[in-house]
Amino acid sequence: MQRLFSTFPRGLPGAGLLLLRLVVGILSIANGAKTLHHGPSTQTIPHVLAAGAGVLLLTGLWTPISGGALALVELWIGLSQRGDPWVAILLGSLGAALALIGPGAWSLDARFFGRKRIDIRDQR
Repeated sequence: MQRLFSTFPRGLPGAGLLLLRLVVGILSIANGAKTLHHGPSTQTIPHVLAAGAGVLLLTGLWTPISGGALALVELWIGLSQRGDPWVAILLGSLGAALALIGPGAWSLDARFFGRKRIDIRDQR
């Protein structure tokens, strides 16, 4: 993961990435729950996959994989459903953006795979 992202930004850029991850994750989970609430249909599988990717994005775990998966699944949803595809296009675009930008400092990716600091003390 460290090879994919040179930094895990803190401060305002990190807060912006956290906000973006929270919104995309919550919306993906809400769309999946709404589809499951209406009962099984042909759209159940892609919405469950999108909700799973939303959970991973919400926590910031495996962000490049989960963001890319969300982009592909939302493309699938947008092309296969009738009606307005703009919610799927928006969520897919945001998932792709998160996959390319990275998770930020406040994520499980940064905790597990971020840059490590080694303190070397003088042994005199």
